[in-house]
Amino acid sequence: MRWKVVVGVCAGIAVYKACELVRLFTESGHEVRVVPTRDALRFVGEPTWAALSGNPVSAEVWDAVHEVPHVRIGQSADLVVVAPATADVLARAAAGLANDLLTNTLLTARCPVVFAPAMHTEMWEHPATQANVATLRSRGAIVIEPAVGRLTGADTGKGRLPEPQQIFEVCRGVLRGGSADLAGRHVVISAGGTREAIDPVRFIGNRSSGLQGYALARTALARGAEVTLVSANVALPDPAGAKVVRVESAIQLREAVLAAAESADAVVMAAAVADFRPVRQSTGKIKKTADDPDPIYLTKNPDILQELGEVRAARRADGLPYPEVIVGFAAETEDMIANGQAKLRRKGCDLLVVNQVGENLAFGTPDNAAVVLVAGGDPVEIPRGPKEDLAGIVWNLVGARLV
Repeated sequence: MRWKVVVGVCAGIAVYKACELVRLFTESGHEVRVVPTRDALRFVGEPTWAALSGNPVSAEVWDAVHEVPHVRIGQSADLVVVAPATADVLARAAAGLANDLLTNTLLTARCPVVFAPAMHTEMWEHPATQANVATLRSRGAIVIEPAVGRLTGADTGKGRLPEPQQIFEVCRGVLRGGSADLAGRHVVISAGGTREAIDPVRFIGNRSSGLQGYALARTALARGAEVTLVSANVALPDPAGAKVVRVESAIQLREAVLAAAESADAVVMAAAVADFRPVRQSTGKIKKTADDPDPIYLTKNPDILQELGEVRAARRADGLPYPEVIVGFAAETEDMIANGQAKLRRKGCDLLVVNQVGENLAFGTPDNAAVVLVAGGDPVEIPRGPKEDLAGIVWNLVGARLV
């Protein structure tokens, strides 16, 4: 589908990255209109934006007045994304000021609005900026958390503009979902596969790539959520705006998930957690000898999903808050529904996403199919399709249960 996208660009050294963002939109077949601030044109000039977008470029409300651009651009847009968004523009947008074409466009837009901030760490952390961000989010705007990394000069910290591809993925999710129904919600997602060390070289693991968990994270971000992503051994770029906690083993994943769940509205356990771990880990590499190797004795890992349900039940009994919705994933090779129903009852979760695994199924593939088992409700079948589609349906079911 062809969308009308407005890309607002502000004055900052990261503005050069917006050139790639514009190209991503145009090469995907969307109509793009670039609206820079006056000072942004001191970094990248009007001819560049016009050439990349194929549309005229202006920062002024007085150009082409007969077309009433200060009203028409925002009114006709399907999405407005501001990247980079400076502290100044966040402040002006929060205050409802309209002293240039970009802020006029933001006031007249009735479509989803995404801000991708970029500034020095001190500016991002300043109470005024945080208050402005909170105001914008409360009105339904999606403000992506800045990345951590090299800033202007020698500085390093939080405030770096996320990479264009990551911003594009958030925007694509917004265009697909068209909703900020998770705004103000904190969700925790686990992704990837745990590894249980045998020695410093070898481990017990699984085939999970983390693709489904990361699709869940991107979709939640696009719908306005604050996302904590507990990532186990995943070779994927961080979703723009997510807080990523990296872990390796099931024990580490348990600690990270339980800690993050304390302030969460929903937890989605998409990671493939090893059921067993070696009783002992060799401190040195186990050498190959002529003799048969010593047996490796295993012990059970904690059942994190079941523990979440048990902790929630205890908290509720004491009148204490805990995530309203807990979602589990179950990978099955046979008897999907029967095994899934038994797990749903045993684990105490609200939703259980059951998918069949095997060769070219689920693990490492760009698509997925599943049946979502619902506590006290009818199953929801999800036909094979992109993992983002499954993520959208899961969040629809989660959102319906959030009070």
